[in-house]
Amino acid sequence: MIEAFQNIFKIPELKKKVLFSLAMLAVYRVGCHIPTPGIDAQALSHFFKAAQGTLLGMFDMFSGGALEKLTVFALGIMPYISSSIIFQLLTVVLPAVEKLSKEGDAGRKKIIQYTRYGTIVLSVVQGFGISIGLEAMRGPAGEMVVPSPGWGFRLMTVLTLTAGTAFIMWLGEQMSEKGIGNGISLIIFAGIVARIPTAIGNSFRLIKTGEMNLLALVFVAAVMFLVIAAVVFIERGQRRIPIHYAKRVVGLKTMGAQSSHLPLKVNMAGVIPPIFASSIIMFPATVGNFINVPWVQQASKKLTPGNWLYEIFFVAFIVFFCYFYTAVTFNPVDVADNVKKQGGYVPGIRPGKETSDFLDSVLTKLTFAGAIYISVICVLPSILIGKFNLPFYFGGTSLLIAVGVGMDTLSQIEAHLITRSYEGFMKGVRIQGRK
Repeated sequence: MIEAFQNIFKIPELKKKVLFSLAMLAVYRVGCHIPTPGIDAQALSHFFKAAQGTLLGMFDMFSGGALEKLTVFALGIMPYISSSIIFQLLTVVLPAVEKLSKEGDAGRKKIIQYTRYGTIVLSVVQGFGISIGLEAMRGPAGEMVVPSPGWGFRLMTVLTLTAGTAFIMWLGEQMSEKGIGNGISLIIFAGIVARIPTAIGNSFRLIKTGEMNLLALVFVAAVMFLVIAAVVFIERGQRRIPIHYAKRVVGLKTMGAQSSHLPLKVNMAGVIPPIFASSIIMFPATVGNFINVPWVQQASKKLTPGNWLYEIFFVAFIVFFCYFYTAVTFNPVDVADNVKKQGGYVPGIRPGKETSDFLDSVLTKLTFAGAIYISVICVLPSILIGKFNLPFYFGGTSLLIAVGVGMDTLSQIEAHLITRSYEGFMKGVRIQGRK
């Protein structure tokens, strides 16, 4: 593996991509420490310490600690993700958007442009809600988090947070285009990983003071290791559908019969379902957390990690988005038609409609298994937060995202290495699929 990392810098194109992505992540981390004007940082820090392990803690985890300090990147990338969800749902609901999505590269660019506009709108709404909520906050001694409230502070906060989210969105798109890996996913990954040193330090501090049991920490660490192992094992799992091609004439050549396979992953949707599910639950609950209305506050408390209502909604959204995203990205009818046009067939299955029905049946079962797997991975660690009173937000969602994004990025790097005749990260093994 060390040799593989050394080989990265022997390929000029790959070296440039990796360094570009690292530079963009460095810019993002710097922005996470630039505070928004008009805030009493100490009073805000005391407020967030009291909110550890709650919904605000989870939102802060996705923003890489930027929300706790209310920096210019406090909203993070979640408005962009929420906007993406809305337009993917509209692709299924509205025929006009569906038609646009089928217009190739031009249609895709249009939808991306509308997603950007939606991100700005959502950022303005969330930024305004946060500014109102901040004005009502008080520190432990009753000091105001916002020393000079009013419309001047609200407009400045909305402008600052919206500009920060727009800049993060641009960073992510630049990383996807000129760097390595998916830019948006890497930004979320960086936010999660950035919290690990602080979490480890807080854990050892609580052990020294006797507030946390050492055996409990060992148990949680063991669970984290098992979760990571399960994620790696299942993410690499595939159901390979055999495809046979009969003899055919291509130009002046006669091609012999060939055999291939169609790989279907157990988790076709990847890390999208938990991210989408988290953003949907966090949006109304976070806004409600800043509104000083008793019934709204009560509803927000019920939508916090560890609460049974939150877990039910979370699992339901995960299952929904597993099926929804799989349906958007994989069309059995189109795949069956393409296989038929190329002279291929699944052994024992007639080409055409029967093949598409077979693929749909297999995909439905795989998606169900994948949805159960993601739900268990995401919900189980959240329950442990309440049981062991952890000093940080440890969730299966964060582990799933971190491991999934890490594997995807390494796969892209390995693909570059192999095409240049270099050995990958593990000799004799490829970071691809497993039967």
